[in-house]
Amino acid sequence: MPDRPEGVLRRGWTTGACATAAASAAYNALLSGAVPDPVTLELPKGQRPAFALAREELGEGFARAAVVKDAGDDPDVTHGALVVATLRRGPPGSGIAFKAGEGVGTVTLPGLPVPPGEPAINPGPRAMMRAAIQSLAARHGDTGDVEIEISVPGGAKLAEKTWNPRLGIAGGISILGTTGIVIPYSCSAWIHSIQRGIDVARANGFAHVAACTGSTSERAVQAHYALPDAAMLDMGDFAGGLLKYLRRHPLPRLTIGGGFAKMAKLAAGHLDLHSGRGQVDMDWRADRLAEAGGTSDLVKAARGANTANQVLEDAQAAGVPLADAIAARARDATLEVLGEGTGIAVGVLIVDRGGQIVGRAKETSRDS
Repeated sequence: MPDRPEGVLRRGWTTGACATAAASAAYNALLSGAVPDPVTLELPKGQRPAFALAREELGEGFARAAVVKDAGDDPDVTHGALVVATLRRGPPGSGIAFKAGEGVGTVTLPGLPVPPGEPAINPGPRAMMRAAIQSLAARHGDTGDVEIEISVPGGAKLAEKTWNPRLGIAGGISILGTTGIVIPYSCSAWIHSIQRGIDVARANGFAHVAACTGSTSERAVQAHYALPDAAMLDMGDFAGGLLKYLRRHPLPRLTIGGGFAKMAKLAAGHLDLHSGRGQVDMDWRADRLAEAGGTSDLVKAARGANTANQVLEDAQAAGVPLADAIAARARDATLEVLGEGTGIAVGVLIVDRGGQIVGRAKETSRDS
């Protein structure tokens, strides 16, 4: 994720809020023949934003409206995407049905908030759309029996930049958002994806998952253990988000993989591994080098080193197993966060910039 810019950041709207605004406008058109523009929407916490329509259409048996997603100052892959709602009358008594249109995925694996075979429209947005439709139906004396088809042109391409293919969501993006509001750089979407990845792994009976800080370490760890894609968790810098969720939703085995600098942060007890949020000082690494058998000259050089990787390279050249020592400390710090009673066996692999495994800590659990 890019570094957070300075200053006050502008909030945005989730795909769920945009879908609800578009669906509300389209239902208005079905009821009255007129499309409100802009359309005002009441969000779950009471905010009432107005959404300008980018497209509107009233045809034989259907109405369509679209909103361009504005994610504010958040680096969201769906920022600028067109969220389209097409509404059609349903049979009397059928209620509200949801359908995935172009660019919206379909769930194929268990473990997600909606079951396999359903459109990837999460419960929060479904609830928002139901509330909006039911409110309009009551106001106009209508039954509210409608099919809501949500589409996002280009959504299949956008989904390649998300976790959806790994989570078993085929054909497009998910329609997300509990509150309707995007808080810039809150990282909630990333942590949500980590949690859903754990849910899918548990639901599909995976005994072993791996959580990695980036693509290089992920490729190395996945190849080392021959793990399927659905067992790989894109942890990024969010070790705390991963471990706190696993503490409540345990799996038998966890491998954590990452570069030396980030694993040193975890080893020192940091749960946010971003380079700009908390640092491991060189004296701490130098002390670990001394414990691993480094000479006094090597330790002295480590105290004045410019980067963590310089310390690692010097240790490797001297044959000192510093990466193994850091991996062991990272494993122990992970076990400390997971606590007793989970039964999770944890191992750690440290991967260099070339994708080679240079340090490892064997799996162990606090309950073994």
